Amino acid sequence: MYRLLIINPGSTSTKVSLFEDEVSVFEKSLFHDADELLKFPHVNLQMPFRYKVILDMLAEEKVDPASIDAFVGRGGSACTQPGGITKIDQKLYDDTEAAVGGSEHPAKLGVMLAWKFAQEYNKPAFTLNPTNVDEYCDYARLTGIKGVYRVSHSHVLNQKAVAEYHAKSLGRKYEDMNLIVAHIDGGITVAAHDHGKMIDGNMGADGEGAFTPTRIGSVPVLALLDYIDEHGTDAVRLRCSRAGGFVDLFGTANSDTIHELVDEDDLKASLVWNTMLYQICKMIGEMSTVLCGKVDGILLTGGLLRFDDVRATIERRCGFIAPISVYPGEMEQEALALPALAVLRGEKEPLTYTGRNVWNGFKGIDL
Repeated sequence: MYRLLIINPGSTSTKVSLFEDEVSVFEKSLFHDADELLKFPHVNLQMPFRYKVILDMLAEEKVDPASIDAFVGRGGSACTQPGGITKIDQKLYDDTEAAVGGSEHPAKLGVMLAWKFAQEYNKPAFTLNPTNVDEYCDYARLTGIKGVYRVSHSHVLNQKAVAEYHAKSLGRKYEDMNLIVAHIDGGITVAAHDHGKMIDGNMGADGEGAFTPTRIGSVPVLALLDYIDEHGTDAVRLRCSRAGGFVDLFGTANSDTIHELVDEDDLKASLVWNTMLYQICKMIGEMSTVLCGKVDGILLTGGLLRFDDVRATIERRCGFIAPISVYPGEMEQEALALPALAVLRGEKEPLTYTGRNVWNGFKGIDL
């Protein structure tokens, strides 16, 4: 029997699971309010805090970390990577810590924490489908500024897990379908999945798409430049991933608190909440054009699907595009565990991090 610890840091929570082979022994999730996390000027500085959270969870469950055979962490922030399971090594840790990929999403802490445990207890560590998996088509990359490109920063792990589960439930293969997947939680990403590849989507932690409980979303460039003149670039960077959206507008990332105000017909909360849903629908519409309108299904996932009006609003605005299926929460823990288990059993060979981006320019074109 193999024991695997699954470490999944999010923008508002730390989720930890213990698997014994295919069986989830426990799953714990601790919510962190914005004020708590904003005490740390940089995401990397959350490491001791999150590490202690995990140790406390293990102590509560009477689990000795030395008894664990492998540590598996959610990832991101390194050079772009192909999809699949990757062994964590010092190079991947260093590039993740330095955020050489340009994104400072808390998902990066999954790789860093898994490597810290692995080093402490002399065990292997793995990551799967990090936020920077790159499968974009060239049309999704180019911008109107030479040398500035769009890159893939998304909830790849959960989006692919949900898409594969949905396809299997229909007796089909993920690689044979066109799907739009919307991950709706503290961060929000919507992507077009074309026959098993995420060919386009919004850069969720980079100030693109709908605003969210913690992120600013898309803002007109000239208006943003005026804001930077007054507040500085550090303030904007912080609001892109941790202190925008509900945090900036209400002082909290707690969606339950905001939705309670919506239920009470609070005018401000209703306007903000429904604008967020409106913007999500616009993103889904955009991705339908990426797939030329040939969409087999729209899949909604993430923590905010616990609110019925999220599904209802998207069905009203986007139901004409394709059938809508809802998978509340996420499927990330099992998605992280099972490929790592296959590696431990010798059934799968993990990828090795190269330290080079998947994409290195438009072939034969100087742009």
